[in-house]
Amino acid sequence: MEYVNPEGLRLDGRRFSEMRQIVAEIGVVSKADGSALFEMGNTKVIAAVYGPREIQNKSQQKIDRALVLCEYSMAHFSTGDRRRQKNDRRSTELSLVIRQTMEACILTELMPHSQIDIFLQVLQADGGTRSACINAATLALADAGIPMRDLAVSCSAGYLNSTPLLDLNYVEDSAGGADVTVGILPKLDKVTLLQMDAKLPMETFETVFALASEGCKAIAERIREVLLENTKQLEYRRGAA
Repeated sequence: MEYVNPEGLRLDGRRFSEMRQIVAEIGVVSKADGSALFEMGNTKVIAAVYGPREIQNKSQQKIDRALVLCEYSMAHFSTGDRRRQKNDRRSTELSLVIRQTMEACILTELMPHSQIDIFLQVLQADGGTRSACINAATLALADAGIPMRDLAVSCSAGYLNSTPLLDLNYVEDSAGGADVTVGILPKLDKVTLLQMDAKLPMETFETVFALASEGCKAIAERIREVLLENTKQLEYRRGAA
């Protein structure tokens, strides 16, 4: 199957270094302390944050920092496969990966003896759900006013038919090529997540990694725009009141 035509266009019409459309909104769950909806193309994720609040299980209490808990799940209708069964093992693995990524950006030392709960649900899956969850969680944390050392952002890139591709959709991700998921703190220039599901020569890996990193920076810029737009809206409402 040809995933990039002779004109350099992918199946969905994008260039190799072009991301899918990003749509983001905060404050979508009224009863959460912070929440966000994040879309990357046809992948849609909702995040809800509660906390910092009192530790519910005292045996998990951290004396010097906040406890961060994360729960990832996929809606049964998210893939369009009615036969799909809940994959608890994968959900547990992704919950851990996302939690570790978020711990790298949250200033947990400012909130000892407390806990922060992050709930993530994939509403629609079309590739890149891990990255979309991290980006949604960052927006929800910012909406909740959780202090962070930097934004945690994530994007994937792959290598398919000898071509590096940014932000793989489901068809591209399922084609059997290499897929590299990267998470960074852009202002600190720190890598918080690096996962690869196939081997690549070092030179090719560096090219794919650099492409994913550029995608992360573009997402960080979009998140900053959303937060700035929200701040302006709040200021306008206060002024109008």
